[in-house]
Amino acid sequence: MRQLSEKAQAIMREDPEAKEIRDDWRQSVEVIQPVFNEKVGRQLGISRQDISAAFKSAFEGLDFGLYRDGIRLLPIKFRTPENERKDVANIQDIQVWSPILQRAVPVAQVVSNFETVWENTVIRSRNRMQTIIASCNPTGELTTPLFKRLRPKIEAMELPRGYSLDWGGEYEDSFEAQDALFSAIPVGFLLMILVSIFLFGKIKQPLIIWLTVPLAIIGITAGLLGFNGAFDFMSLLGALSLIGLLIKNAIVLIEEIDQQIEEGKPQLTAILDSAVSRLRPVAMAAATTILGMIPLLGDVFFVNMAITIMAGLAFATLLTLVIVPVLYAILFHVPYSRDA
Repeated sequence: MRQLSEKAQAIMREDPEAKEIRDDWRQSVEVIQPVFNEKVGRQLGISRQDISAAFKSAFEGLDFGLYRDGIRLLPIKFRTPENERKDVANIQDIQVWSPILQRAVPVAQVVSNFETVWENTVIRSRNRMQTIIASCNPTGELTTPLFKRLRPKIEAMELPRGYSLDWGGEYEDSFEAQDALFSAIPVGFLLMILVSIFLFGKIKQPLIIWLTVPLAIIGITAGLLGFNGAFDFMSLLGALSLIGLLIKNAIVLIEEIDQQIEEGKPQLTAILDSAVSRLRPVAMAAATTILGMIPLLGDVFFVNMAITIMAGLAFATLLTLVIVPVLYAILFHVPYSRDA
C-alpha cells in the first residue's frame, strides 16, 4: 500500500499546481525486534509472551496498583531504572523468569539475536479495510482543474489483485451531498409543477413557466466563466433557489396578461402592456436580490453560490420579460394585431 501511495504521490509531484503532497500513514520507524530461540525457550519453559512481558516491564512498566490523588486515579508502574532503560545495549541483560530453573535468566539466553526492522507507526482503515490516503492541495483556489488532470493518470495505475482505488476529499463530500440532494429533488419539482398547475387551473400557463426556467443556465455559465468560478455544491444550491425566483417572475407576468385579457383587452395589447407594466416590479425584485448577494462575493465558501444567483437571475430576468410574452403568443395563437 505504501508503494501504491508513493506512485500516486509521484504523479501529484509532476503537476506544478499541486502542493502539500503526503499520505496519512506518516513515516516508518526503526524497531528492534528480538529473534526468539524456540529450542532454548522450550528447555527453560519460556514463551514469546514471557519475552514480551519482560520487555514491557523493563521499558514501559507494568501496572500493579493505583494511587488516588483527590478525584484522580494515578497508575503505579513497576519498571527498571531510567539509566538502564535509556541505553539499548542493556537490552540483553533484561531478566525473564524461567519456571524450569525457578529463577530469572538474561533474555540473551533465549534470544538468538536482535534485528532492526522498519514498522508502520500508524495504520488506518475505513469500513474495516486498511486504507492509505494520498492527498495534495492546489496552489490556487480551485481543486477541480487539478483533480481533472490527476484523475486519469492515477486511475491508469495498475493495482494488484484485491486492491481498489476510491476518491475522497472534496470530490467525495460533493458527491455524497449531491446524492442526498438529488434523491429529494424529484419530489420537490413534482410539487412545484402541481402547485403551478393548480394555481392557474390550466396547462399552457405552467408550460410557459417551466420553459423559461432553463434560461438561467445561460446566465450561470457566463457568470462562472467570467469570474473563474466552479459549479460546486454551493452553486447547485444557488441554482435550485434560482428556480423559485424565476417561477415567481413568470407567474407575476402571466397573471397580469390573463387579468388584462379577462378585462376585455385584445390579446396582443394585453401581452405588450403587461410586459411593460410588470417590468418595474420584476426588475426591482431581481435587482434587490442581486445587490444582496454582493457581500458574499468575498466569502470563499459562498462565492460560487453568489455568482450563480446573481448572473443567472440577471440574465434570466431579462429573457423572461421577452421569452414569456413570446411563448404566450405562440401557445395561445395570438395574431399579430392589436385589435385581435
